[in-house]
Amino acid sequence: MTRQPGLARRAEALLDAAVVSTAPVAGGDVATATKLRLSNGTTALMKTLSPAPAGFFEQEAQGLRWLAEAAGGVHVPDVLAVDADCLILAWVEPGRPTADDAAAFGRRLATTHAAGAPAHGADHDGFIGRLPLPHRTAPTWAEFYAVRRLLPYAKLARDRGALSADDAAAVEAVVRRLPALVPEEPPARLHGDLWNGNVLWGLEGRASVVDPAAHGGHREVDLAMLALFGLQNLPRVLDGYQEVAPLADGWEDRVGLFQLFPLLVHACLFGGGYGARTAALARSYA
Repeated sequence: MTRQPGLARRAEALLDAAVVSTAPVAGGDVATATKLRLSNGTTALMKTLSPAPAGFFEQEAQGLRWLAEAAGGVHVPDVLAVDADCLILAWVEPGRPTADDAAAFGRRLATTHAAGAPAHGADHDGFIGRLPLPHRTAPTWAEFYAVRRLLPYAKLARDRGALSADDAAAVEAVVRRLPALVPEEPPARLHGDLWNGNVLWGLEGRASVVDPAAHGGHREVDLAMLALFGLQNLPRVLDGYQEVAPLADGWEDRVGLFQLFPLLVHACLFGGGYGARTAALARSYA
């Protein structure tokens, strides 16, 4: 049994329990994750980042709590403590989901989305990875997706050399067509960064979601993100989702449209072939 004294003392200052042991957890690209065993018999996950951008963990905790307010929605681990340099969550013991578990997750995700949001966006900005994420509201999803997602990140990718001028022009051409491409719906309560790594399957088969970039927006955004890097049993997730909240006609044709933003984020963060992949997808909608 090991114990990192400095990290344990930091956790104990925020929790009403002693830390018996600590263990590193693999996976996070941004923060350092550590499993804590506490003297009260519970287990927790501690995420740390120093220095963290101002509001980084506070915004994550706020997003988790907002998602958890959706009665009957997708499960969210309890926020045990949060401070400028760390976030402590209830531990989710990993399990292996069945097809029925996946369908149940789809139904719960639909319920979370249906809980709604006041507007497209939020009353505060957030983060996607280490990048700032503007959330200032817009009257329509097409406008929000254009001016808070595609255009700013296409510019950043261009500035970082991850997107050529021609490729950026392809994204801008899609922006001009968004009102005709995207059916307007009331703003859903979105996770906002729902790739498969942010879906944790517990021992009992229940899915929990973590690391949100929560805001109000088009519900197909979360579903497209689940498809981008491949969630286990995704067809059953979609089946369960549609049992509760059928998707608008043509949603399959819009999956790539809603993947443009996360691909741009990856181009900004990692370069490589993400810029070219974004542009190829954008040209399919031009």
